[in-house]
Amino acid sequence: MAASPPVLGSGEGASPPRGALATVADYVSLTKPRIIELLLVTTVPAMALAAGRWPGTLAVTATLTGGALSAGAAHAYNMVIDRDIDGEMRRTRDRPLPAGRITAPRALVFATVLAVAGPLLLAVTVGSLAAAIAIAAIAFYVLVYTLALKRHTVHNIVIGGAAGAAPPLIGWAAVTGELTPAAWVLFAVVFLWTPPHFWALAIICRDDYEGVGMPMLPVVASPGVAARQSLGYAVATAATALALPLADERVGWLYVAAAAIGGVWFVVTAARTVVDPSPRIARKLFTGSIGYLSLVFLALLADQLLRRPGA
Repeated sequence: MAASPPVLGSGEGASPPRGALATVADYVSLTKPRIIELLLVTTVPAMALAAGRWPGTLAVTATLTGGALSAGAAHAYNMVIDRDIDGEMRRTRDRPLPAGRITAPRALVFATVLAVAGPLLLAVTVGSLAAAIAIAAIAFYVLVYTLALKRHTVHNIVIGGAAGAAPPLIGWAAVTGELTPAAWVLFAVVFLWTPPHFWALAIICRDDYEGVGMPMLPVVASPGVAARQSLGYAVATAATALALPLADERVGWLYVAAAAIGGVWFVVTAARTVVDPSPRIARKLFTGSIGYLSLVFLALLADQLLRRPGA
């Protein structure tokens, strides 16, 4: 049976005082900065396409900062809720909360400060729609994914991926104040990309997830089933990325070429896990999926900037 989210305790996990830099590093780690980096990679290209040019350094800085604070808040809330199972998994047991370097109440205050600061910055600098999307993404990640889905259904990653797909919408809204079909295509690319990326990680860490009763697909079904479904999502992701020019005629050949080449690479990598759904091959899919998403979005940014350098 999956574990239930823990109840906050004021003094749990207290540890001896540490240096200021080490403490700051622990608080930063609550935001899952590596995931935030990838989310921000999908924000700026969406802004560039929405603007048809470089959207302006101030707008980009404000949007990235507000988006990073908002995503960091969601991740910090997630770490507070999941600190019990994090302490039982080899991959996560050294995180600040299960290791006792930060207490849950302090982490909760930190998350709440970020949750207010991020959307507020977006609202003041780039508009209310971007801020509203950020608030919705935080709420969805915490309430729907972390609390309602993660420990209770095999569809946790599929449905929960909507929160991680919000950055292109935030970027688009920051520039235009609205959401067009092209923005939703970019959202769909990230949304469809999420299952193969995280199922690959779940294959790698299957013993950890099984040990805490987490109903990840490779645990509930098998790595082979997860690999086959990952291939299907990889095909859907690649096809959706190639459909972007149908939603916005400003998308040029550079993006199309990169999306086509990257899509073939992504699908072939996913297909290899069907043949051999071992952790070794799954790791190639996990890292390859990051490379694919980065390639597609950075190609979109380059496509817009190189085609309209003086715009």
